[in-house]
Amino acid sequence: MARITRTRLRILSFIRDFLQGRGYAPTVRDIAKGCGISTSSVVQHHLNVLEREGHIHRDPQVFRSIRLVEEELPAIPRVPLLGTIAAGEPLPVPAPDTWTAVPEETVQLTDELIRGREGIYALRVKGSSMIDALIEDGDIVLMQQASTVDDGDMAAVWLKKQQEVTLKKVYREKNRIRLQPANRQMKPIYQEPDNVEIQGKVIGVIRRIGN
Repeated sequence: MARITRTRLRILSFIRDFLQGRGYAPTVRDIAKGCGISTSSVVQHHLNVLEREGHIHRDPQVFRSIRLVEEELPAIPRVPLLGTIAAGEPLPVPAPDTWTAVPEETVQLTDELIRGREGIYALRVKGSSMIDALIEDGDIVLMQQASTVDDGDMAAVWLKKQQEVTLKKVYREKNRIRLQPANRQMKPIYQEPDNVEIQGKVIGVIRRIGN
């Protein structure tokens, strides 16, 4: 069977959740709105492909007739969305392991994004310090748990003394760490090496609909 695109995986997941939550099938307009797709005709195209490939069944004579062929659906990977991270001034949080608690929700990904990697989680971005790296307020960054990164890598950085966490590019300089925003209007943050703890490396970004 042909590999399913990310958009079609999102449509399948939306249909599944809609059926489970309401007990009846979504309309094409429901899917367009729920999946952030611009027009009903685009949704209809994806539904036609999904039906042709055997993932859904529809009765053209019946309203809200979409049904899933569950035994043929691929597993859709999910990772925990564990809270918010500052992309501006560091954001105070209660403890350095705050986002290892119960996730507020999950994010669906494709195998292409995960690529077999473990320790993947997601954080919602608050602030505008990384806009030159195409990460804006409200976007979601995909993180891989890591305690070290290379110079220039974007990371979630825990500032021990301040009890704060921030999203910045990390550079090692003589006797200090430079936390560099990707925004020319903002200045870097300089820290002593002993005050910096890397908690994760950015491996991808999911843009907020409307950005």
